[in-house]
Amino acid sequence: MNNSFDKNILGEAPELKAILRSAQIIAATDVTVMLQGESGTGKELMARAIHDESPRSSAPFVAINCAALPESLAESELFGHNKGAFTGADTQKMGRIHAADGGTLFLDEVAELPLNVQSKLLRFLESGECQRLGETSTKCVNTRIISASHVDLLKHVEEGTFRDDLYYRLNVVPLEIPPLRERSGDIRLLIGALTVQLASQYQLPVPTYSKDAMKQLDAYSWPGNIRELRNLCERMLILASGKKIGIQNLPSEIKESQQSRHRKSIFDIPDEGICLDEVEQQLINSALNKAMGNQSKAARLLGLSRDTLLYRIKKYAIN
Repeated sequence: MNNSFDKNILGEAPELKAILRSAQIIAATDVTVMLQGESGTGKELMARAIHDESPRSSAPFVAINCAALPESLAESELFGHNKGAFTGADTQKMGRIHAADGGTLFLDEVAELPLNVQSKLLRFLESGECQRLGETSTKCVNTRIISASHVDLLKHVEEGTFRDDLYYRLNVVPLEIPPLRERSGDIRLLIGALTVQLASQYQLPVPTYSKDAMKQLDAYSWPGNIRELRNLCERMLILASGKKIGIQNLPSEIKESQQSRHRKSIFDIPDEGICLDEVEQQLINSALNKAMGNQSKAARLLGLSRDTLLYRIKKYAIN
């Protein structure tokens, strides 16, 4: 299999492969997709791969970061405006939805859209009609929407900052991209591939990593995910091109993370002992309650992959 997913989204972890299989099925349709995942996990890369493998691949892929839109200009950016529609509108402008006609519009950080724009986006999703600011008529636009968020959109719905009807319209097929710490075995693969790619870009000799350094990198939690890993590879290439990188060469936050493995236990076993199965069930129930039933979030709280959590939920018949 040699497609956009394989070319642009590196990784062999089962947790990632399961998502890629679903994404390939989704790409063949026009269904609206919601990509969920922490910052830096590659949500835009996933959106581009879905577009590239879809029947819309020859049409535009347009991406917009909703968090970077000034509230006063968000509607104009998405839907466009006519000349004179508001102060400063000196020319007619095509909105991003119209610019992606026939293709795909990727709305990153969709939770940041102002409420008034949310209602207009909902109308577009339901009818396909797009109306510029300052224009009385509407035009039908054939644009597929893929949205993304690193926050819990349901929480925003409960707080009244995100429309529930828009949430359900965007969340037709959700895909949760796993964080790097849950992608077992992918750290070494990604470091190798990114280092070679960056070495070619900078025309520098490739550095190597000692076994101890690589072991430490494997153990690190990577809160910044792929973005943080790429930054590390770039830094190490620049500072140690052609050399061997040891633990002493790694950034302090990665070296110090070794100490976290030796933290004091948060559990004290009573003299009478415990039933490990009961403790595990209680922890799973507690994580599910804390995550409001979201299994992927509960898995992260427990330090498990989602598949492992699902297996244990089934094992203990947890409802």
